[in-house]
Amino acid sequence: MFVRQMHYLVALAREKHFGRAAEACHVSQPTLSAGIRKLEQELGVPIVVRGHRFIGFTTEGERVLGWARQIAADYENLRQERAETGGALSGTLRLGVIPATMPAAPLLLAPFRARHPQVKVQMLSMSSAAIQRGLDELDLDAGITYLENEPLSHVRRIDLYRERYVFVTRSDGKLARRATIGWVEAAAEPLCLLTQDMQNRRILDQVLHNAGIASQPVVETNSFTGIWAFVRRGGCASIVPLACLRGLGRDDLVGIPLVEPDYTQPIGLVVSERDPLSPVAAALFKLTRNLALDHLFENIS
Repeated sequence: MFVRQMHYLVALAREKHFGRAAEACHVSQPTLSAGIRKLEQELGVPIVVRGHRFIGFTTEGERVLGWARQIAADYENLRQERAETGGALSGTLRLGVIPATMPAAPLLLAPFRARHPQVKVQMLSMSSAAIQRGLDELDLDAGITYLENEPLSHVRRIDLYRERYVFVTRSDGKLARRATIGWVEAAAEPLCLLTQDMQNRRILDQVLHNAGIASQPVVETNSFTGIWAFVRRGGCASIVPLACLRGLGRDDLVGIPLVEPDYTQPIGLVVSERDPLSPVAAALFKLTRNLALDHLFENIS
């Protein structure tokens, strides 16, 4: 019962709704509520703020929730480890990936799936800050993110590739036949860029600032899909990671390498520094260390 109560708390924190949390735990809502009340009695502290609907956790409840996340994760990891000793690795690999690296992630996940076909992969597009929270709160097994710009803490890391940047324009645009273009010249064009809450945009702003100019896009969007739409039909150009353009796979856009400076940013795999790692995280980390990464990612960076 104790482990189930931990799962109840974790599900409630995730769903923020008693009914959905009960459904996620495959129990009735009265069963979930009774389990949490029983835990409060056993620990002698209020855990949930009482109301007609879920409001939140008490201060004591937030501390209990931290332990609940760890206990629930360790129990699931133990089950996976026990299953692995008797056969193939199974379970779910939960991976947070920053949007700029989504096209590159399958290059790592495909060999992982080939090695561990019974493991389900859940790949989520997330900010680096959300990946940090996911690792800290044990909601993620691993992440793919920037390693030097706003780096994550309390993680182990493996370099995957260096992100390079290109000026993107329509294939019939006035600059489409250029071999290279400088950052200053690119910034003078009408640009559609990501919004400033996106880390990739903050990186671009810093590069432009170092070049002595300010970033002044005419359009901002919080998705690369929005960028493609405005470059194709909105009279804009953009600056994006080369991996994003290659992942798009379209011939109506061209990417021109940006120079002066020739700027790159390291991208890597991160897992929590806690021991032991979840079996699926440990398996991914081990596989990544043994891959020929330069060859694997040479056509994406």
